Amino acid sequence: MLFKKTRKFMIIGIDGVPFELVKEFAEKGIMPNFKRLIEKYKFIKTQVPVPEISSVSWTSFMTGMNPGEHGIYGFMEINNKNYGYRFPTFPLLPVKTMWEKIEKKGKKSIVINLPNTYPVRKINGYLISGFVALDLENAVYPKNFLSYLKEIDYKVDVDTALGKKDKKYFMKELHETLDKRYLLYKKLIKEKWNLFYFIITGTDRLHHFLFKAKDDLNHPNHNDFIGYYKKVDEIIGEITDEMDKKGIPFIILSDHGFTSLKYEVYLSQYLKEWGYLKFNDENPKNLKSIDENSTVFALDPSRIYIHLEGKYGKGKVKKKNYDKIREEIKKRFLSLEIENKQVIKEVFFKEEIYKGKYFDKAPDIVLLSNYGFDLKAGITKKEKYSESIFEGMHSQDNALLLDSYGFALEGHPFIHDVGKELEGYFL
Repeated sequence: MLFKKTRKFMIIGIDGVPFELVKEFAEKGIMPNFKRLIEKYKFIKTQVPVPEISSVSWTSFMTGMNPGEHGIYGFMEINNKNYGYRFPTFPLLPVKTMWEKIEKKGKKSIVINLPNTYPVRKINGYLISGFVALDLENAVYPKNFLSYLKEIDYKVDVDTALGKKDKKYFMKELHETLDKRYLLYKKLIKEKWNLFYFIITGTDRLHHFLFKAKDDLNHPNHNDFIGYYKKVDEIIGEITDEMDKKGIPFIILSDHGFTSLKYEVYLSQYLKEWGYLKFNDENPKNLKSIDENSTVFALDPSRIYIHLEGKYGKGKVKKKNYDKIREEIKKRFLSLEIENKQVIKEVFFKEEIYKGKYFDKAPDIVLLSNYGFDLKAGITKKEKYSESIFEGMHSQDNALLLDSYGFALEGHPFIHDVGKELEGYFL
């Protein structure tokens, strides 16, 4: 096969796309290209680490490591001494990505729109950061490629703020962003490369704001939803056709699944009610006003930390009480119901799901909700749960993988297992 000589590999990411959606759309003829691919190659359901968010999942994939090994557990973390929030930027990622590992062998990579790669690090090739990229200037390597991106009016992401108010504008943004992304792909595919990442994030945005439109034929945006997926399928068809003709293997994968959202659930408000979390301020804006008598605190989206003495600036919890408190918290959340429905599916202790050099950074408890309940820290909220501006939420157990190469993956693999297999392909 040609790919054994060239050692090339194409990765197509479709952010937040559940296995069942693609299977349904393929069978209905909405995604004919994907239907052809499913019939030809391995198509399986995958799972992702918790919390089931892009920063954790994509980092796990691009490093081939679980969060305990790469140290990313969310979009935000806190300073243990002063409780200030901080964004774990890409330059602070303490381990090497796949493309950085293969650089030692002279391999070149092109990375388009991969989340959690901002600001950019040096790469033997091209890197254009994805979400969360605060500005285009620091999202591009090499720097001289910035002029081209400005020339085509490249968009890193859609304007979700306006998208909340104006769905027509939102759909226009989704299509324009995808069009520019594909235009960039068509330019860079002509360059020399060994590893190519092309990530579509508009699917995730579409699901957050318009997930109800998928099945509701009378929804004003139902045709918009279907139309966007038809365009995604066309692009996937063109890319995979080209790879097949050149004998280049590829995978298509998502970083988490998606499901309908009923309520946002605010963990901090329950922890306050149960007496585990206290603040010095009646209207706390963040964790800086946490009271020293707090036993635990929460961070988005579903992380709980024991307020240990010696680990946190105001922490007073003794290590001897650590296991007892965790068991209490677990019992509380497993019994939590909203409208006679169990909110929490599983409660994980850190040692049950994480391992590695950065294990100590891990949340002490991670909650996995049942479908429909989106877990937030909710420090500033007054209520314990509420309806959301969003229609869809992430799910952990129904991401997808289409594999043209035939990796040795069985059952229901994790996304970092896929990354590890890819590493084996090159190294």
